[in-house]
Amino acid sequence: MIESLVPSGSTFAGDIDGLFVLICVIVGVFFFATLGMFLWMLVRFRARDGVPAQYITGNEPHLKTWITTPHAIIILCDVLLIVGALRVWYNVKQHMPEDVEVIGVVGQQWAWTFVHAGPDGKIDTSDDIAVIDEMHVQVDKEYVFRLESVDVLHSFSVPTWRLKQDAVPGRVILGWFEATLTGEFGIQCAEMCGIGHGIMGARLFVETAEEHAAWMAQAGGTSS
Repeated sequence: MIESLVPSGSTFAGDIDGLFVLICVIVGVFFFATLGMFLWMLVRFRARDGVPAQYITGNEPHLKTWITTPHAIIILCDVLLIVGALRVWYNVKQHMPEDVEVIGVVGQQWAWTFVHAGPDGKIDTSDDIAVIDEMHVQVDKEYVFRLESVDVLHSFSVPTWRLKQDAVPGRVILGWFEATLTGEFGIQCAEMCGIGHGIMGARLFVETAEEHAAWMAQAGGTSS
């Protein structure tokens, strides 16, 4: 459902979409059930000639069921949502790949700087490839990103990956991703960061191994 609006392009995008669909289904069922109940009551207890009004205290046992039963169902739904959310949270936030290539992501008013590893496969070395507002990654390959901000709060958002992580000044925040869909996609700042917030966008290029090697060679290095 969500994928029909925004392509699903990472390994954990489907899990996040599934969690949103679960929330929408549960909330939707209760919404329409409540709406239907109100409509039924409007018709059932409408003013009619010769029918006196009823005084209901709410203490009647058969009426209390209308409160206790929905509450019990809501609690079960809450447990289901918590379990699902914790599973997705662990997969996205806690399951950090090891011994993979790191990409530096630096937010500033109002641009993104992406620091790609050069031929040695490591960042913070002399052969780094730093690019403004362009991120290049290889499809079906795990990466760790190192997110920083040099001025104010920003938020690194890649809708096609279902990835959103705030960048906090003075902190280095790690995350990971594995792209599964090649092509060109959008990157945005999802945190109001000043007058130029609306133009703080970048482009994401997800490439095949051959395309990525060619880009690295053109940008200043050869693929490791």
